[in-house]
Amino acid sequence: MKLTILMPVYNEEATLRQVVERVLATKGEKEVILVDDGSSDSTPEILRELDAAHDEIEVRLHAENAGKGAALATALKSFTGDVVLIQDADLEYDPADYPALLKPIYDGIADVVYGSRFLGGSYGRVHLYHHYLGNRALTMISNVVTNLNLTDMETCYKVFTADIARKLDLRSKSFAVEPEITCKISKMNARIYEVPVSYAGRDYSAGKKIRPIDGIYAVLSILRWGLFH
Repeated sequence: MKLTILMPVYNEEATLRQVVERVLATKGEKEVILVDDGSSDSTPEILRELDAAHDEIEVRLHAENAGKGAALATALKSFTGDVVLIQDADLEYDPADYPALLKPIYDGIADVVYGSRFLGGSYGRVHLYHHYLGNRALTMISNVVTNLNLTDMETCYKVFTADIARKLDLRSKSFAVEPEITCKISKMNARIYEVPVSYAGRDYSAGKKIRPIDGIYAVLSILRWGLFH
């Protein structure tokens, strides 16, 4: 099967080349769609270099910063793979976990796979406790609304069959896209699996972008997409 990797990018000049190298080093046929979301650093120039150097890479550019959800919506317009995987452009998530993420779909038992940071991956950075509590609280609220028993709704690593990916029709512009995706797949009668993944969380000094206000937006997104759509 052909794998499409969707990668939203915003001001990631310090990590972008290394992440792309790791993605391209994974086995199998793939395309990598990178969407620059109005970066103000050297990210656009790096993307153009990568695009010119690798046939697997396609680059899309936003003139202004619109948010992770907007970047994913742009990437979803042109994918051609049989399976779609979301990859952040930092170094928090390791493409070495792709085989575990893809196995339930390739085995024909799953339509969607989430990579959970809380199921015991091969490593996990001892990190920000308040973020951990926020992630667990948002996952619990999402589970109550969707009637799923996920351990990590906010994870970056979400994998879909092409049929599921085409039905997402993402509307959230910001990080609120994570609960939007979860609420929507909960209504598709999709077979959803979780697998443990490694996590090397970064702090704000290293470029972490999510803020406490995004937690409020996530709750509103859960209510909007879980109860009213």
